[in-house]
Amino acid sequence: MTSVNTNYGAMVALQQLNKTNSELETTQSRINTGLKVSSAKDNGAIFAIAQGMRADVASYGVVQQSLDRVGSTVDTAVAAGEAVSDLLVEMKEKALGAKDDTLTTEQRNAYDEDFKALRDQITTIVDNAEFNGANLLKSGASDIVALANTDGTSTITVAAEDLSLAGTTITLTAGSDINTVTKAGAAITALETSIDNVNAALARLGTGSKALETHSTFVTKLSDAMEAGIGNLVDADLAKESAKLQSLQTKQQLGVQALSIANQSSGLALSFFR
Repeated sequence: MTSVNTNYGAMVALQQLNKTNSELETTQSRINTGLKVSSAKDNGAIFAIAQGMRADVASYGVVQQSLDRVGSTVDTAVAAGEAVSDLLVEMKEKALGAKDDTLTTEQRNAYDEDFKALRDQITTIVDNAEFNGANLLKSGASDIVALANTDGTSTITVAAEDLSLAGTTITLTAGSDINTVTKAGAAITALETSIDNVNAALARLGTGSKALETHSTFVTKLSDAMEAGIGNLVDADLAKESAKLQSLQTKQQLGVQALSIANQSSGLALSFFR
């Protein structure tokens, strides 16, 4: 039936053209953003899952920063502790030299001056073993804690190690000297104990540093895996979308032509009256 009131062919052609235009808009959006799910209206469930995973990835970034910051603090303490251990070894050499009964007073005083210079350097090193305001080696220092997961329920703690003079690790005092044979002998005993204590403290700090490094590597891998997972959920296949774009553009042109042909059909009614 030919009618000027109802053009069913044009309506169908217009519906198909609108559908093609909608698909073309979606494809162009995917190409522009690189995402097949860029908003909740694209796929509400997938978008919600991806957003939750993005929140976790962002949180892992904070965890990584915490691990790096604490790791740097511990590494600073380890470097300072190694320097202190070396100084104690040198001080023991000086004390052994000063214990020699055959030395003159001037010779023993020379050993003593070297000994005291090394002793004072320990204090300088300990006082400067600081990173980001934290010092694990000073007297009264607090343990340092790093975040280990995204909700803050798990942490990694590295204990402070007091390497100050007359502290719990080094048994020498700030006024220790070796200007007599007796004092030199006492210093040797104290230094042997101190060296063992400092080496044990260094072992604990080293273990803490290794734990932080290992967990930092794990967090990096976990974050990378989650980012890859997000990509699998929301990233568009650009090669596929590019091919689809070409197809839809052709389909759009054909739809326009089909609509034009359908619109001409109502004009056939005029030929019946010629």
